[in-house]
Parts: sequence; C-alpha cells; structure tokens
Amino acid sequence: MTTKLTNNDFSDITLGRRSIRIYDKNVKISHEEMLEMIQEATTAPSSVNMQPWRFVVIESSEEKDKLKPLIRFNTRQNDTSSAMIVIFGDMECYRLGEEIYNQAVEEGKMPPEVRDQQLAAIIPHYKNLSKSAMNDVVKIDSSLAAMQLMLVARSHGYDTNAIGGFEADQLAEAFDLEKERYIPVMIVSIGKAMEEGYDSVCLDAEKVTTFK
Repeated sequence: MTTKLTNNDFSDITLGRRSIRIYDKNVKISHEEMLEMIQEATTAPSSVNMQPWRFVVIESSEEKDKLKPLIRFNTRQNDTSSAMIVIFGDMECYRLGEEIYNQAVEEGKMPPEVRDQQLAAIIPHYKNLSKSAMNDVVKIDSSLAAMQLMLVARSHGYDTNAIGGFEADQLAEAFDLEKERYIPVMIVSIGKAMEEGYDSVCLDAEKVTTFK
C-alpha cells in the first residue's frame, strides 16, 4: 500500500519543524515498511533521471556501534532511533542508466528511439564530467531524495532528524562501499520521538526572497 502525503503532513514539518534527538528504543520499523518509505522517497526528481541516491539502513546494535564514532555530536539519535539511514551519492550512477531507460520503455513511458538518443548523449556526458562536477550532481539529487524521505516518514507516523556532521572520508569504507564511488550526503535518523524536540527559527520569506 502506498501512503500519500497530505497538506497536513507538510504542515507538520514546515510549520512545526523540530530537531529530534531521542527516540523510543522499543519502536522498530519492519524492512517491508522501510522499503516502502524508501520507494516513495525515490520518486524525487533527479538530473536526467539517473537516480544517484543509495541507502544504507543501519539498524543492528553492531552496525550502530560501528557508526557511532563517525557521527561526532549525534550519538543520541544513533543510540535510540529505529534506524540510521545513510544516504550516499553514486558517482557512477550512469552505470544503471540503461536499466532505468529500458524500464521506461517497457512501461510505455518512453519510445525506444528516444531512449537510444538520450542514452547516447547522457552516458558519455556523465563519464566525462569532472569529479567536482559529478560530486555536485549526486549531492544535489540525493539531497532531494533525503528531504522527500523525511516527508514520507512523517506521513507514516515517524520522526526524523537530518544529520550532516559525520566523518565523510571514513563512512563509505566503514560499510563496505567503494570510497571513491560512493559519496556520503546525509544521515537521516528515524523512529518515534520520545521528546518534543527543539524548536528552530526560520528567516522570514521576505528576507530570503527577491522578486525581479
């Protein structure tokens, strides 16, 4: 079953945004529901639909112990959350480009000739991007999926906290991923909040917006 986001779900996050540090340790999220939430999150947009996001769900005490020294000031989330979802950007996401576009053809969303034309342009372009440019692409796209995951989690009745403080140079290898290929983007803790969390303030829209 797919859960649809409602206006109230967005209001809960945007108007009552709180930073959750402590979760109910007794609440566990099944693999089935976790995959459902991730599936919903991956409907986020990405550049030429290359979908560079990769998710590592850290839920066992052994793996959380491995993560703990790598997350600096966010150990309470690690200790109490149902899971810590580490989101990586795949610097070689184009390797799945043919599979993605073939699926689009099979589902009647794209003619074969369009697939062939686009892949012929996209794959060489991505392969020739500088490391810095590719890093920007996968981080921007994966951040969109991360934000969508937080919204989806709220619609499922869970709370989250976005974490950007971690040892970026050690995270991939710690969880058996190629360091040069998989770039850590964000960690999202998820579970049922045991506290109201900390209120945050947002600048007024007029202060951060310019109309031309």
